[in-house]
Amino acid sequence: MPKHKFKIGQHLFLVRSTAENLPGGAYVIIKRLPKRDGEFEYQIKSIHELHERVVREGQLRTNPFRNVR
Repeated sequence: MPKHKFKIGQHLFLVRSTAENLPGGAYVIIKRLPKRDGEFEYQIKSIHELHERVVREGQLRTNPFRNVR
C-alpha cells in the first residue's frame, strides 16, 4: 500500500509553477491528506506567510536545487 513520502513537521520546498500563483521557498508540512487523482496531498504553511495551502506531493522537494522534469 503506498504511503506518504513526507512527514508532519518536515521542512520542504515548493516547486514554483507559472500556471499556479504559488510563491516558492521553504514550507512546513502541517497535515497529510488522502490521495486525490492518484497523488497524495499535503496541507503546508510557508515560514514567511500566515495562511496555509494544499499541494500535491509532486510539488514538494526536500532540496530546492533538485532537478524537476
